[in-house]
Amino acid sequence: MGRRRRRKLPTEPVVVDVTDLAHDGRGVGRIDGKAVFVHGALPGERVSARLIDRTRKFDEAICQEVLQASDERVEPGCPWFNDCGGCALQHLEPKAQQRWKHKRLVDNLVRIGEVEPAVWDEPIADEPWQYRRRARLSARNVPAKGRVLVGFREPQGRFVADVGHCPVLHPDFSHRLASLSELLGTLSVAAAVPQIEVASGDNGSAMVIRNLDPLTDADEAELKAWSDRESVAVYLQPKGPDTVHRLHPEAHQLEYRLEKYDLTLQFHPQHFIQVNARVNAKLVDRAIELLALDGSERVLDLFCGLGNFSLPLAKKAGQVTGIEGAAALIEAARDNAELNGIDNVEFDVADLTEDVTGRAWYRAGFDAVLIDPPRSGALEILPLVAGCGARRVVYVSCNPATLARDAGILVREHGFKLVSAGIADMFPHTAHVESIALFER
Repeated sequence: MGRRRRRKLPTEPVVVDVTDLAHDGRGVGRIDGKAVFVHGALPGERVSARLIDRTRKFDEAICQEVLQASDERVEPGCPWFNDCGGCALQHLEPKAQQRWKHKRLVDNLVRIGEVEPAVWDEPIADEPWQYRRRARLSARNVPAKGRVLVGFREPQGRFVADVGHCPVLHPDFSHRLASLSELLGTLSVAAAVPQIEVASGDNGSAMVIRNLDPLTDADEAELKAWSDRESVAVYLQPKGPDTVHRLHPEAHQLEYRLEKYDLTLQFHPQHFIQVNARVNAKLVDRAIELLALDGSERVLDLFCGLGNFSLPLAKKAGQVTGIEGAAALIEAARDNAELNGIDNVEFDVADLTEDVTGRAWYRAGFDAVLIDPPRSGALEILPLVAGCGARRVVYVSCNPATLARDAGILVREHGFKLVSAGIADMFPHTAHVESIALFER
């Protein structure tokens, strides 16, 4: 299949009346009946916009001037908001962002799942800046600019945004983009580094450099010197994920605390952890509160990761079983249980899309279940959840559409009722909707 031919774009700006927000946070309007998606525009606004792409079915544009503003519009907190695709909603007041995310959850549950909870929970939210403790940043050597660009991609996704700093990144990286750019520019492989993954714990930070070409001894010396100067550990990834290794320093361990439960959780820079530390702590609290444990229950934690929910649950329940498909995460979860002296939790590796009903841990039965699945949802494991005997299920979701689909199935096919649901603003200023729901038999 050949490449899509780029359509010639008009140089004159277009005027758009914006009527809605799309699922990705862009304003939606129409020009001569054809849909146009406008980055940086809000419902109720009239804007002047520059077209950046055209397809047969819709156009894409970036807001250049607001001719008639929404009451909910605020000045973006980042001077590069219009040029960077890392955020979609900085121009929308934070409480209004939460209302929009709540509306998306409501719309999905009603339209896709055909269910509605008895109670809508208050949003879980916190400070909306410098929250992002994990991110995958793009890198690109641009000789015309005389440097390597490091950051998120532009709204249309083709190029790396040229920004000075990033106010949503963790403080360890928000003002280090220029330093990273300078660092990569000194390397012989500057043109062969497409991305950097950054990760921050409560005790320090690390980054994983994807290097498509081998480093020279001089490159390694440069990276080690930068690591010492900036107190950031440097890892390399020459090929697939299993080739990631630490370059410097010799010993380094990231960790974060869940103070309320006196827990320390250690993780590798490439391990999945919830991006927003403060919202994650509140999400853990909400999940445990919804499960209403009395200390005697057997709890099943599916897609348990490195123990983010399992270990706090173990402090409140009789016995916890955590199941996860990734062996490296289960190893980390076991290490975290040992580190924290928790002995009423067991972890096992299992592909949850396969039949696990014969496993000893499943046959023992459970009183409660917590699931925190990937974006694709939990469709395949709903019969497992329904068949384990649990009276109460808490579902943490990163995709309201798959939560809605699964909620409809739990209610109509497995005899549960949707008791409550609400959003967690895990990614402020983006269109990402995290949510949490409680089901009871």
